[in-house]
Amino acid sequence: NGTTQILYRLTCSSLSLFSPSDAELPPDGKRSEYVNHLPGEGPQLSEPTGLFVLKPESVTATKGKDITFVAKVDSSNLIKKPVMKWLKGKWLDLGSKAGKHLQFKESYDRNTKVRIYTLCFKYNFCECINKETHIIPPLSLCQIYTYEMSIIKVVDGDAGGYRCEVTSKDKCDSCTFEVSVQAAQEDQQDNILEAFKRSGDADEDAGELDFSALLKKRQKKKRKEEPEVDVWEILKKAKPCDYEKIAFQYGITDLRGMLTRLKKMKAESKKSDAFLKKLDPAYTVDKGEKIHLTVEVADPNVPVKWFKNGQEIKPSAKYVFESVGNKRTLTINKCNLSDDAAYECVVGEEKCFTELFVKEPPVTITKLLDDVHTVVGERVEFEVEVSEEGANVIWMKDGVELNRDTAGSKYRLKKDGKRHILIINEATKEDIGTYYVYTNGGESKAELEVEDKELEVLQSIADLTVKASEQAVFKCEVSDENVTGKWFKDGIEVEASDRIKISHIGRIHKLTINDVKASDAGDYTFVPDGYALSLSAKLNFLEIKIEYVPRQDPPKIFLDTGSSGGKNNITVVAGNKLRLDVQFTGEPAPTVCWMKGDQVLSEAEGRVHVESEQNVCSFVIEGAEKVDEGQYSITVTNPVGEDKADLFVRVVDVPKSPENVKCASVGEDSAIITWDPPAFDGGVAVKGYLMERKKIGSPRWTKLNFDVYESTTYEAKKMIEGVLYEMRVFAVNDIGISQPSASSKPFMPIAPTSEPTRLTVDDVTDSTCALKWRPPEKIGAGGIDGYIIEYCKEGSDQWVRVNEEPVGNIHYRVKGLPVGEKMLFRVIAVNIAGHSPPAVLSQAVTIREIVENPKIRLPRRLRTKFITQVGEKVNLVIPFQGKPRPVRVHSGKYTLSVQIENMSDSADIHIQVVEKPGPPIAVHVTDIWGFNAALEWKPPKDDGNCEIIGYTIQKADKKTKEWFTVYEHNRRPSCTVSDLVMGNEYSFRVFSENICGLSDEPGISKNTAVITKTGLLYNTSPYKEIDVSSCPKFTAPLVDRSVIAGYSTAISCAVRGNPKPKIIWMKNRMIIGEDPKFLMQNNQGVLTLNIRKPSLFDGGRYSCRAINDLGEDEALKPPRAPPPPLNAYACLSPLL
Repeated sequence: NGTTQILYRLTCSSLSLFSPSDAELPPDGKRSEYVNHLPGEGPQLSEPTGLFVLKPESVTATKGKDITFVAKVDSSNLIKKPVMKWLKGKWLDLGSKAGKHLQFKESYDRNTKVRIYTLCFKYNFCECINKETHIIPPLSLCQIYTYEMSIIKVVDGDAGGYRCEVTSKDKCDSCTFEVSVQAAQEDQQDNILEAFKRSGDADEDAGELDFSALLKKRQKKKRKEEPEVDVWEILKKAKPCDYEKIAFQYGITDLRGMLTRLKKMKAESKKSDAFLKKLDPAYTVDKGEKIHLTVEVADPNVPVKWFKNGQEIKPSAKYVFESVGNKRTLTINKCNLSDDAAYECVVGEEKCFTELFVKEPPVTITKLLDDVHTVVGERVEFEVEVSEEGANVIWMKDGVELNRDTAGSKYRLKKDGKRHILIINEATKEDIGTYYVYTNGGESKAELEVEDKELEVLQSIADLTVKASEQAVFKCEVSDENVTGKWFKDGIEVEASDRIKISHIGRIHKLTINDVKASDAGDYTFVPDGYALSLSAKLNFLEIKIEYVPRQDPPKIFLDTGSSGGKNNITVVAGNKLRLDVQFTGEPAPTVCWMKGDQVLSEAEGRVHVESEQNVCSFVIEGAEKVDEGQYSITVTNPVGEDKADLFVRVVDVPKSPENVKCASVGEDSAIITWDPPAFDGGVAVKGYLMERKKIGSPRWTKLNFDVYESTTYEAKKMIEGVLYEMRVFAVNDIGISQPSASSKPFMPIAPTSEPTRLTVDDVTDSTCALKWRPPEKIGAGGIDGYIIEYCKEGSDQWVRVNEEPVGNIHYRVKGLPVGEKMLFRVIAVNIAGHSPPAVLSQAVTIREIVENPKIRLPRRLRTKFITQVGEKVNLVIPFQGKPRPVRVHSGKYTLSVQIENMSDSADIHIQVVEKPGPPIAVHVTDIWGFNAALEWKPPKDDGNCEIIGYTIQKADKKTKEWFTVYEHNRRPSCTVSDLVMGNEYSFRVFSENICGLSDEPGISKNTAVITKTGLLYNTSPYKEIDVSSCPKFTAPLVDRSVIAGYSTAISCAVRGNPKPKIIWMKNRMIIGEDPKFLMQNNQGVLTLNIRKPSLFDGGRYSCRAINDLGEDEALKPPRAPPPPLNAYACLSPLL
């Protein structure tokens, strides 16, 4: 009435029409945000705190009716989507109970506009309306999540305290509400049988019988049927001053929402100029189906645009636009949850709106659970089939959820398409109960009953009648070998003793009584533990007095080794124990004799001995060996007769190690390994072999195969080129694996080089052909030892090798070729891995001197008239060219004549063409004395057309085969070689020399010089050992180098020390390991580090360290200042 001051906290949505008919209102038509009406005041709104915009209220529900709780969360300030949990009590998560009874819904609207404001007024409602532009703050855009929980057909068990929690990353909020349940107000039934109807529908979820209806008397009440009133029509016709009265009359509490909707209704009543028919307010479609949104426009040619959540839609397979006359249709194919949005159609400046709701069908159960009845220890499977593949189901047992965390190893959950299976391994009595499976659209349950296994008696005990001193055996067999039991005699438990034995082997239970007495007679019972079962039998004692008459039976041997063919063969593994028990009979007791061949086996203690008992004789071998193999015999004898049996003992063992393991060939990263089978296969055929390899210097062996390899040739792969390996082999038979073989000699996987490149002909004469080529592109870790040159005639495949030893140069002249023949040539690179593919000339070469026409290259100054003065010297140099070049036949006397008018002059020119001489001939040793040898030879047949100016003599001993020069420029055809070593044998060779140089080939001595030891005795003084030990010291340092990238290089230094030091190469103070790029060599203290094809990354500071027991030293580059501690350093700088 304008006299009372009221404070409101309002939250209004511009997109929702707040009225009692809204779908978001509870069934009672009141909004849950209106609480606690104060006396004398209007309804107040609850203050939203935290994340909640709208909280659920406590309610009183009617039994059998539906109820819905709504909560709204503002996510505009949240980083992640909020997560809502509905809980009952302290811990029960209702999300796991989703189904027919509990249903949950979540929706999201990013375009909700919210006003939060405070109204404080002392005037009437109409004045507030007239001045609302002055008191309402601007709208703010929020992102609202709406969460709904519906309880279908409320039951008494739904009463209690509830809580909803919302979390988003580090933010959390919660609220509580109560639910109480009251009985339904039903009219008294005329027919008493109606009271026995079940509560709820008549399906598997039907409730219990309602007996309370029989005890109550109810009166029928007549309800007045009131006609339905359209409040909005009344408001349209009413004046604004009457809005407040009409709102309170019809229970409308959201006045601001009412005014907003009323304004929209008036705006919608206006006729649109662009649209003849607009979109419906909302559309609903099932997930996976398609829907058509259709409007009619006034102008059939006007363009239409479609928008989804404010974003324009482009035509695609998903969205199809149709235009037929005035109709414009948007078809959405295969709708999914992402299509649940707001859509609008725009024509010019006019728009029409709608909302599309996509319904996701609930997952139903198509095949229900079946009850299971089983016994303890059996496997149980509960299987259910749902309507969709990949759907989530919840398994529960007696109200407790079964998942991967709580089920443990006892339960196993399995999915197979639409089938979901709960597996129980080895069911027990604890598993008895009710098992449930839930989906969001149904549930099913089944009972599990588990019973104990029945114990089955396979063989019962039988009555026995025995004599004095005999043996009584009670034996029974049951179905379970794990069952234990007790034996009773006349109700008293039987205790085991020396005379009474109780045994349990598998399913057989046995009671043995030795040396039966009269007191042993009685009733015997076996009772299994844990079973209401007993087996009984009676033992009768028979006492007979018999006059003893000695019995005489010939001896008989009972020997059965189980071997086939009627032969008694026994196989034993070497090292194992063999015990053979042989039974025999005979009266009087026979004597037993065991023999191996002609040797009698005694009963004394030993590795091979005999043990005897009554009617049983045992043959024992402790730790069988190969020498124990052979033929054995047993003979039993008594006065009545004799019996004999033979048996053969075979001793088998693991095979011996394979022999002669070696590397047959190598490749770039592989090697062929061969070996010989073991000399002894252990008495059993060898099944195959196992191989291992390791790097030299490494203690770890690597297995190459896990399955037995049958052949004696194996290709080892995946090795590193340039690294030394060794192999060993194991032999395998049925008994086991042999000891490893001796390691093979170290081998290195190295691939042959590629073929030489750019093979060309450099020169051809009548009998020779000069070739040149470039090294191979791929050389590898093995390097190049040289080249082999071969030739053959065109059309033939018989290649002739030119050089016996590989040549190191990349050019060679082939001599002694037939004139005029067409020849093919090829060059092969050789290294430690073998021969490379050949480089072959593409065309044959004709062996004939290449004739080049003579041509004079006249200088420019002589191409015109040459004028000179009288008295001046005339010296003309005129170059010319042509082939063949001068040879020795061109040597001789040439005369040059000059004539001027009648005067002339001449001069003789002597030309001598020379070349290298041939080798000396008839080189031989003429005399040997002491440590000297005398050599003689004859001059060469071909002196190269000039005088021989001397000879070069070299020697080589047969051990090293290295040649050393003894004399140079020796002018006489003989010499004496001194200082030869006693005990060595020497060869000699001589080169002839002229002004062109040494001969290409040497003359080699036909005989050798052997320096024999003389017979003189030399009394040496006592040897005084000299300590030559010294710490390492570098005598030659490393030097800096600059190399071209891609070309192999080496750095060297020299060290001395005793004992021989260990050498360590380092790069930038880091040790260089077994890297195939680096090859480290130590030749008599000269240390070399070879770097194969260095790159820019190989540049750096290299050093070398030498270590022995007396100390260590490092090589340095030559010092400029006072020397630092001795280190070997060199800087390598590759150049491009």
